[in-house]
Amino acid sequence: MRVVFMGTPDISATCLKKIIADGFDVVGVYTQPDRPKGRGMKLVQSPTKEVAVAHGIPVFQPENFRSEESVQQLRELKPDICAVVAYGRILPQKILDVPTLGCVNIHASILPAYRGSAPYQWAVLDGLTETGVTAQHMVLQMDAGDVIDVAKTPIGENETAGELLDKLAVLGAGLLSRTLTKFMQGKVEATVQDESKVTLAPMLDKSMSPIDWSKSAQQIHNHVRGLHPWPVATAELGGTKFKIHQTVLVDGTTDKPAGMPVELNKTGLRVACGDGRMVEIRQLQAEGGKRMAAPDYFRGHPLEI
Repeated sequence: MRVVFMGTPDISATCLKKIIADGFDVVGVYTQPDRPKGRGMKLVQSPTKEVAVAHGIPVFQPENFRSEESVQQLRELKPDICAVVAYGRILPQKILDVPTLGCVNIHASILPAYRGSAPYQWAVLDGLTETGVTAQHMVLQMDAGDVIDVAKTPIGENETAGELLDKLAVLGAGLLSRTLTKFMQGKVEATVQDESKVTLAPMLDKSMSPIDWSKSAQQIHNHVRGLHPWPVATAELGGTKFKIHQTVLVDGTTDKPAGMPVELNKTGLRVACGDGRMVEIRQLQAEGGKRMAAPDYFRGHPLEI
């Protein structure tokens, strides 16, 4: 079975490594064009491209699929199936129609929940205790194809979106390999998604970063976890703006106003929340500074409690 793989970031690279290691015939890899990065703005390859190059697999990096040439390029690879994982490009119908067995996608949620570009982040933001990855047939509508299989994982109380993604990458890689095996064996069954249960996971942006201290301690803790490692939660404390990298929930209540520092101890800074509970800030970063443990920072920059 001839497989064309399409993907760009680390989760895609993990999936590509897995199916290569499991012996699938990957005849081509599509990934986004090299992008300038860092202070020197040097062109950087995607993690998926690095894996493909290391294994001698032809790499294709079209900006889009509008031209007939780009479609013909895929046809010439004669794919039986396209495996798509976080490619970052919308595939038009003329591309979906090329592989004889269609296109299969690994999506980082349990569909039909969290369709969209930030599924695992919203799972954390919403305080879910479980999520997973879904293998689905691709259709023109975003993340709306029939579900082939699902793999689930718990979400830890203090787990960030970035940490969750690392787990989902491994989970998704295994699911992709099992799904491709089903196609090879001709044993693919699928279930139509229940449209009444659809939820959306829109793209994150920096406007979401400021913490709303009037919310509950649990909601604020979820906010910090869900926005890490990007765009990162922010808060102003003692007149200084900080990125808030890590919080934990703590026992006890306070009658101080929401957003007011309550206590600085050996492990962190406790701040009042809207429900009378507190979160403890463990790791933060002042503007222009480096990430630090909260007690270390405030030892050199005293905060009035």
